[in-house]
Amino acid sequence: MESILEIKTVNKAFGAQRVVRDVSLSVKRGEVFSLLGPSGCGKTTLLRMIAGFERPDSGSILLDGTDVAQLPPNRRQVNTVFQNYALFPHLSVADNIAFGLRAEGKPKIEIQEEVHRMLDLIRMHEHAHKKPSQISGGQKQRVAIARALIKKPKILLLDEPLAALDLKLRQHMLLELDRIHDEVGITFIYVTHDQDEAMSLSDHIAIMNEGVIEQLGTPAEVYELPKSRFVAEFIGDTNLFPGKVASVEGSDYCHLEVPGLGKILAYQDRPVAPGENVTLSLRPEKFNLSREKPTVPSIQNLLPGVVDTIIYMGSETRYVVRCGEFKLNVLRQHNRCLLEEKPITWEDSVWLTWHADDGNILQSTNGTPATTPNADSAP
Repeated sequence: MESILEIKTVNKAFGAQRVVRDVSLSVKRGEVFSLLGPSGCGKTTLLRMIAGFERPDSGSILLDGTDVAQLPPNRRQVNTVFQNYALFPHLSVADNIAFGLRAEGKPKIEIQEEVHRMLDLIRMHEHAHKKPSQISGGQKQRVAIARALIKKPKILLLDEPLAALDLKLRQHMLLELDRIHDEVGITFIYVTHDQDEAMSLSDHIAIMNEGVIEQLGTPAEVYELPKSRFVAEFIGDTNLFPGKVASVEGSDYCHLEVPGLGKILAYQDRPVAPGENVTLSLRPEKFNLSREKPTVPSIQNLLPGVVDTIIYMGSETRYVVRCGEFKLNVLRQHNRCLLEEKPITWEDSVWLTWHADDGNILQSTNGTPATTPNADSAP
């Protein structure tokens, strides 16, 4: 699939603060591409440079092969949907949607046809004559999207579009956005700090931190194969094991000596050497939890522990298990026979097992491995 947008070594500073630093990325035509990261990471500034509201200090922004980095917003074929909707309160839903075409002087019959098409798309014909104050937050967001799409941009930019909505409405609007994208087929660039939004909607995600892209990939790639500790902790929950490479087992596996736990077998995501300090990331759902000590093959790890905390969440139960000085976050899925089982309870002695392939070696660290385990992921 060809690229519709290419950003090449873009930089932006406000005074002495560099908020975007040498960012390069490519967005495929027709995909949903998310810029994900915490507040202040540079994602909104990057979106504003794509829109034309800010100009980069250096670098190129190529839209269909043309550098638009220094062009004003009205000369770029992109439109933006903002968090606060930015609807005109004195205009009806239909008139808000029609505003852009009327400003361009389009024929009345063309405007009516396009507004009708947009009302079909957002399923709001019955609300066409209402003012923004008479409709819900989710409906306002759909109107804002229709107003942006009616001008047929090459790219729709969405800046934290669901941040003002409650949880249930956000979940509904994610489905609506996915449906609208499938129907119109244009490229969406979506800015959010919410990992669940990005994971559920996106084809590709760029995770930003302090003005740079930490990792770019599909949702599965950034979740299953995080490249850095920041990505591992920002996308979902994880358990971190700081340790030292004790030995290398062929080209695929190595043993890590983790203070307080002993040796752990891990897959080599990248070549490592004996004596190297590393951090292993292991997602909560990768553990198997049992009361009885299981018999495991040599490719699996086995740890004894004690249940410290239990959090029942309906569809799943989360456990915090003490293993030496570590407190490990463990996820166990429920099944329909749960009420017939003898449940694992607080202070029970348990066993944790996981396959060596399920952990990810993140990066080398300077100095000696930490002797105090990281338990930040535990509730």
